[in-house]
Amino acid sequence: MPLYRYQIRNQTGAVTVGEIAADSITAASNLLRNQGGHLLDISPAPGAKDLLSRLRNFSVEFGPGVKDVLNFTSQLSVMIKAGINVRTAVEEIGEQTTKPKMKRIVQELREDLEAGKPFSEALAKHPKVFSPLYINMVRASEASGSFAHMLERINAYLRQQVEMRSMVRGAMIYPAIIGVMAVVTTIFLLTFVLPKFTTLFSGKEALLPKPTVALLAISDFLRNRWYVILGVLAGVGSGFCYLLTTPFGRRWWDKTKLQLPLFKRMFRAMYIARGLQTMGEMINAGVPMLETLRITGDVSGNVLFRDMWAHVFQSVKAGKKIAEPLARDSMLPRNVVTMISAGEESGKLGEVMADISEYYTKELRNTIKAVTSMIEPLMIVVMGFVVGFIAMSVILPIFKLSQLVK
Repeated sequence: MPLYRYQIRNQTGAVTVGEIAADSITAASNLLRNQGGHLLDISPAPGAKDLLSRLRNFSVEFGPGVKDVLNFTSQLSVMIKAGINVRTAVEEIGEQTTKPKMKRIVQELREDLEAGKPFSEALAKHPKVFSPLYINMVRASEASGSFAHMLERINAYLRQQVEMRSMVRGAMIYPAIIGVMAVVTTIFLLTFVLPKFTTLFSGKEALLPKPTVALLAISDFLRNRWYVILGVLAGVGSGFCYLLTTPFGRRWWDKTKLQLPLFKRMFRAMYIARGLQTMGEMINAGVPMLETLRITGDVSGNVLFRDMWAHVFQSVKAGKKIAEPLARDSMLPRNVVTMISAGEESGKLGEVMADISEYYTKELRNTIKAVTSMIEPLMIVVMGFVVGFIAMSVILPIFKLSQLVK
């Protein structure tokens, strides 16, 4: 019978660590819960006898993503609207959830609710899964008594964020696929097609045009020194990934994305829509303004926009209006700042933010369509130029040599 290592917190708050024998991890969990206390963690105990079975059953388990949270919120919203209480709804969702990590999180939510904790407090124990925006909107709904309505708004917000992310990824994947195809085609021509003519040009290097000589040298290097190229690519890729983990590298890359030809409009529209939608939802939910600004900066997704919202946070904390520091910053268009100022004056800032974010979401869709429509002919032209250049570099020397023979 396999052993399972567990951590359990008793009624006094003390945490106990130990091992228990059971037929399965579910049976072990049930045995421990029957003993009383709150089960914190349980996993197979390390041992030589279980090593082979663990290797045989090895699988990579990813943590819950935005789509998992969206599915959870959608189901919870429907059940709450149907009149089911939160604890029962969470329990039902936990029984239907198939992803192990998400299932454990839902079970812990149910246990906290059974212990009498507010739902927002239970969510706050899982900050890597439920964002500060999610937790604060739930907390605000608990205070106002609009939990069912707030869940609908959270669900709509998450759905729009997922759609926005999918649109941007789709726009980035398309040129990447075409670029890979161009590189693969070029490598094929240089390593498999061009070497067929090497014997024909052998001994006549002095008569060959410079483009042909250069292509022959590149072809030889690809066939005989390919590992050098792989090493350089691996080094450049690793260096770039490491650079993004540094503050300087993160700022440089975020700034570059806002300056890239074709893509800068798309990224700017995405960051503006994301920030203003987040801010509008939290204002309409009744979340305090300073907390709203702090969370808006955290979810912006770009260091430059995060700094902009941080400046707004400090300015509002000092008693100023939101539009004042935004007017001194160049990250938002002037007309957006004007509308935000009008929203502050009229007391309808949340509605204004929602309207602006909706406009920029449409702008993002239109920009993505424009970018993809421009990339396709551009990449085709580039591929045609590369293939044509290689073909001409091979054909011209053949014509030249044939004329010399005559």
